[in-house]
Amino acid sequence: MHVHMIGLMAVLLAIAAPAAAAPGVGDPVYGATVTKGLAEYEARFGRLTGGTASGEDRLVLEGEYGVTPRLALAVLVETGRTLGGPREANAIALEAIRSLGRHGGIDTAVYVEIKHGLGSTPDAVEVKGLFERVRGRFDARLNLIAEKPLREAPVEFGYAASADWAVIGDEIRLGATAFGDLGTSARFGGRQAHFVGPTVKAGIEHVGHGEIEIEAGWLKAIGAARDSAQGQARLLVSYEVRF
Repeated sequence: MHVHMIGLMAVLLAIAAPAAAAPGVGDPVYGATVTKGLAEYEARFGRLTGGTASGEDRLVLEGEYGVTPRLALAVLVETGRTLGGPREANAIALEAIRSLGRHGGIDTAVYVEIKHGLGSTPDAVEVKGLFERVRGRFDARLNLIAEKPLREAPVEFGYAASADWAVIGDEIRLGATAFGDLGTSARFGGRQAHFVGPTVKAGIEHVGHGEIEIEAGWLKAIGAARDSAQGQARLLVSYEVRF
């Protein structure tokens, strides 16, 4: 089964990257494990700072549920606001995360999202390869991303990565996060947009029947991202509860 899933992912990546002009705005770095019976309700907010795009933001609302020990399904709504404009709904999407198990100490999974664009946002298919290494207090994640707008030709590629350490029990974690573009199927590599910077994560247990997870950070614009912004402010808040 693992061989078939990896093969399917390779095909989708070949025919199917971050659609947003600025990579990482309102996006998480996904882990590669699934917990059966775990429901997660999340609000993710990102806002560009400095430059001509300062003030542009993206807010994503998502609900996810672990259907089995290897499969989680989710639905999400994407909204955005350009400088001086009203907040608008940009897309609704369905996503699935399929765990592929642990290989060489690294948890692996494949993520597939089917997005229905609203307004001028195109319909799209997004595929991510998820990799995670947990060792004691250390957690490192890498997402390799490909997105194909259904009515546009180029496949766009990107990445998301994070590394953090638990510094106060399991409640406070400090680390760094990075997002970036890698190019397209027409032109891979070259000068691309990247954001990288520090992140702090905090957990608050025993909130009702679940717990709250908070992630905040500020990422510095690098490369082509500096053409329109100096940085990116991030805030992710989720509530997790087991059924």
